[in-house]
Amino acid sequence: METKEYIDSGILELYVYGLLSETESEEVTTMSNTHPEIMDEIIAIEKAIVALSSSFSPWHSVANYEKIKAKLELKHTPVIEMETSRNWSQYIGWAAAVLLLVGIGFQYNQLEQTNDQIVSTEIEKVKIENELNQLVLTNKLNETSLAVVRDTKNTVVALGGQAVAPESSAKVYWNKETQVVYVDASGLPEPPKGMVYQVWALKLNPLTPTSIGLLDKFDENNQRMFAVNSTADAEAFGITLEPAGGSLSPTMEQLYTLGKV
Repeated sequence: METKEYIDSGILELYVYGLLSETESEEVTTMSNTHPEIMDEIIAIEKAIVALSSSFSPWHSVANYEKIKAKLELKHTPVIEMETSRNWSQYIGWAAAVLLLVGIGFQYNQLEQTNDQIVSTEIEKVKIENELNQLVLTNKLNETSLAVVRDTKNTVVALGGQAVAPESSAKVYWNKETQVVYVDASGLPEPPKGMVYQVWALKLNPLTPTSIGLLDKFDENNQRMFAVNSTADAEAFGITLEPAGGSLSPTMEQLYTLGKV
């Protein structure tokens, strides 16, 4: 770099003000020792500063300025490395991440509660539907029982308790025209586990029993009104207690009820 370009670069002013690094200051000192015109320019800059200072503070002499300049070490003041400020954006980022995770956790918890509520609602809905279906079924059974009892075409046969269960009773509703038979077993005790009541249509002379059905699911039929198989020429009806699935012939020792038409 030529001397004029070096002077025009403004580095000498920075040198005089002490704003250069140590390496840069040493470079300027070397250049001023090598090139007299650079040294002259440095002196001129210093004089201009002194003159400017005197215009603002005329009572300060050049000597005082030199003392102040020397005391402040303008030429050789090292650059003070400022402590790097903390990167607050990093902490803000972490805080935002934590808040995001907390928010996601809260939303997940809310979603789980909502799903639990949905499941509970579905369970309650199924329960209500089952109860409604049960009510509908019960209502139909009630209507059927009422219709059977009120049907004037039905012959009502009362069955009395026998030796094995004298307190038992039953009723048979038999429509001789349609041959439809219903049994009201509300007077019978609930059968033991593994046993079932079996209904017989009887011819008396000679005694000929014919099975016309089982009173299955006794504990589920609250009305105790059972539809059994049809019969055309029964002279009596009997009910016995048999092993689950029924028997080919009645067990007379387990004859609970019997009644003539």
